[in-house]
Amino acid sequence: MRSERRSPASRLRSAVLPTLAAGTLAFLHIPFLVILLYCFTTEDRSYAFPPPGYTLKWFGVAAGREDLWRALVLSVEVALSATAMALVLGTLAALAVYRRPFFGRESISFLLLLPIALPGIVTGIAMRSAFGQVGIPFGFWTIVVGHATFCIVVVYNNAISRLRRSSPSLIEASMDLGADTFQTFRHVILPNLGSALVAGGMLAFALSFDEIIVTTFTAGTGQETLPIWIYGQLMRPRDRPVTNVVAVFVVLITFVPILLAHRLGQREG
Repeated sequence: MRSERRSPASRLRSAVLPTLAAGTLAFLHIPFLVILLYCFTTEDRSYAFPPPGYTLKWFGVAAGREDLWRALVLSVEVALSATAMALVLGTLAALAVYRRPFFGRESISFLLLLPIALPGIVTGIAMRSAFGQVGIPFGFWTIVVGHATFCIVVVYNNAISRLRRSSPSLIEASMDLGADTFQTFRHVILPNLGSALVAGGMLAFALSFDEIIVTTFTAGTGQETLPIWIYGQLMRPRDRPVTNVVAVFVVLITFVPILLAHRLGQREG
């Protein structure tokens, strides 16, 4: 059988498109590879290439920093709390918008999605002004509320997308069979939303864990999450390798939930 001859334009696309894809991946990930490389350098100030030598001592130095561990614990606590708040509020908002049509429903849906599109500095300034006017002291919960504003968007978007792909007849059948609202939610709606909420929760955790701008405006005195700690260490040249180690650690922590959420989305698709 004679092989089908491809046109010059087709051959050009076959050569150019993979090259462009490889170039895009390199553009996105080479900075991370540079940070990873200089986690192992023996020189604490220089970014000369190639590194003068390699060592694992900076991992031990990072593990011995008590201020680092305090920042890590605070980041995890804030991310878990913001994710829990987002799961509750985002799910309830999705159910309210999906349940039945009403005047202004699309406007409300747009407003629920808007915070993810706003610049972080706008959200931070708005939250700081609001807390200041009410007289709420800045601390752990102001950070959580600030993070929840954009985490809710992720959960809401996942939940409303799943509800729109679900059959309304399931809820109607449950109610016709005598189930009350809570039983219908527990046995019909929640299992149907399960994987969407898990994916949304993992994405919300990743977003909250590495947030710095909103945190800067909503944190109390002396409170440092891990991203703020990293930013502060950039002003200390002798701590650059330690900062690189922590930055790689942050990337790995956020990579895992994003990967799992992506896999869940592929499975559902």
